[in-house]
Amino acid sequence: MSIYVTRAYELSEIKEELAARDWFMGTSGNLAIKVQDDPIQFLVTASGKDKRKKTSEDFLLVDGEGNPVEETNLKPSAETLLHCEIYRRTNAGCSLHVHTVANNVISELYGDKRRVVFQGQELIKAFGRWEEDAKWPIPIIPNYADIPTLAAAMVPFVNEEKGAVLIRNHGITVWGKDGFEAKKVLEACEFLFQYQLALIQAKANLF
Repeated sequence: MSIYVTRAYELSEIKEELAARDWFMGTSGNLAIKVQDDPIQFLVTASGKDKRKKTSEDFLLVDGEGNPVEETNLKPSAETLLHCEIYRRTNAGCSLHVHTVANNVISELYGDKRRVVFQGQELIKAFGRWEEDAKWPIPIIPNYADIPTLAAAMVPFVNEEKGAVLIRNHGITVWGKDGFEAKKVLEACEFLFQYQLALIQAKANLF
């Protein structure tokens, strides 16, 4: 089985699992997985597709600049440049971008601080933070409409092999060494966001 087919199957499995959680509302979100390093080529979700359905046109192969490698009628996701920056600057093998109510609300609540910090939560271990009372800051960047500007704003925070960046009132982009790790990071982030919102609500109900 070719690496292309293997990676396409892996990304399809991730897409199916995240779709089951309703994390692709209104055709939002995009997923990418690296196929080769030199030159960089990766599979990315096609723009405007219903990601809750599985078709033969779910993904297309693009280069390190986000351009289709082969002639196709498919259009790469509008945010493909975000994935380009991740693969250009790290050894990550998979990157995921989803819009959820929880990550949007958290990004707005903490947007003026430009980050949200979690501490003492077990799920922080998903980011490789094992020490007691470890902290995990997730940066929050402005939601620039111009995608190259948005990608440039994310660049300062793309400096580890796995990580996450929130885009204010937009969504979250995560990455990891492979599909398993990227999905683990995403799941951990979404758990932390939901926990924080539940905690805020619980504290409000006490007064």
